[in-house]
Amino acid sequence: MLGVFLDRDSLDTGDLDLSVLEEALPGWRFFAATEPEEVAERIAGAQVVVSNKVPLTAEVIEAASDLQFICVAATGTNNVDLEAARARGVIVSNVRGYATPSVVQHVFALILALTTRLTQYREAVAAGRWQESSQFCLLDFPIAEIAGRTLGIVGYGELGQGVARVAQAFGMQVRIAVRPGTESGSAGAGERRPLHDLLPELDVLTLHCPLTEQTRGLIGAQELARLPDHALLINTARGGIVEEQALADALRDGRLGGAGIDVLSVEPPAAGNPLLAPDIPNLIVTPHIAWASRESRQRMLREVAENVRAFAAGTPRNRVV
Repeated sequence: MLGVFLDRDSLDTGDLDLSVLEEALPGWRFFAATEPEEVAERIAGAQVVVSNKVPLTAEVIEAASDLQFICVAATGTNNVDLEAARARGVIVSNVRGYATPSVVQHVFALILALTTRLTQYREAVAAGRWQESSQFCLLDFPIAEIAGRTLGIVGYGELGQGVARVAQAFGMQVRIAVRPGTESGSAGAGERRPLHDLLPELDVLTLHCPLTEQTRGLIGAQELARLPDHALLINTARGGIVEEQALADALRDGRLGGAGIDVLSVEPPAAGNPLLAPDIPNLIVTPHIAWASRESRQRMLREVAENVRAFAAGTPRNRVV
């Protein structure tokens, strides 16, 4: 049985142990990256294909006569034509729960950096303003505490629950919003409430839901206007959930306290993005790295290997199709 990994470098910078994956099958072909036009040739003759973000289209799946199993090296499966896989009888699995500690850590890195005004104070020290101060400290930027503040969560799965636990340890009040496409009810941290009703009560809103037709553009101008003007928005989910121009406008106009954004609607943002403009205040943008601790990426490889072993043994796990 032959396996092909189409975009190894999207998760391995040379710091991971690949042997766990190499041992899952007798034969592998590893590619650092794969362009869409190269996919069909590279997976020819392979029974197993692993892809993080390389698209596996209906045309490619239908032409790959030996293909039996696709393992997405991520939780999201939007890069695979699932209907085409189902029609061909190709099993598709994903990787779940591998990045929770890394994402939760990143969420609070953003929240804490924004509430302590870390970026502004670092820039002030670099510019020599502390050195010129008439007293022992600088108090140029107001610092807030997160204890006692209210955190709203959209998406109360593995990641949302991990964020809630840490928020409660900080002394925050946790509120859970109803995610479009789901029903209201108990969420462990309280009742799920309609997002529209919840927004005015929040000091921080953090997003942990998938990008679907129901969540695309979920946070737009109207939703931002309902948040208090001191509130923070954190998005480590998917860029398309937030209307980016509306967020840029709200921050420029002082209608939002700040935002920490790890994902954009198009990645990499080679053609620019409204949130990359240099004049937006109280905004931290990171390059889709919330998931990317070394430990998280190694866990991902182990989960991919387990998925491949389970398929080879005739007992597929984490099945999407």
